[in-house]
Amino acid sequence: QVQLVESGGGLVQPGGSLRLSCAASGIAFSLYAMGWYRQAPGNQRELVAIITTDETTNYGDSVKGRFTISRVNAKNTVYLQMNNLKPEDTAVYYCNAYWNRDYWGQGIQVTVSS
Repeated sequence: QVQLVESGGGLVQPGGSLRLSCAASGIAFSLYAMGWYRQAPGNQRELVAIITTDETTNYGDSVKGRFTISRVNAKNTVYLQMNNLKPEDTAVYYCNAYWNRDYWGQGIQVTVSS
């Protein structure tokens, strides 16, 4: 069974940092592009960052310069390092895997607030 399990979310203050992890199982991880998406209440799900099988990356405009996506194939894990967090980053963050089809994690809450 395919599983993408996010971890590392929680409550942080503006300007703080957080690292999300997504551990994948049931897929040939190295064959999949991996991504992070987020959705705030009342908003559409938006792209945060993607990383391809050859480790090229792409970021949503709102997080460029603050977030970094990375992957460790030997651990079947993709990470999202989030720095200088803003209240506007508050959302549920979803892990995504894509090759022959899309797989999604359940999502994890990130709240940026004083």
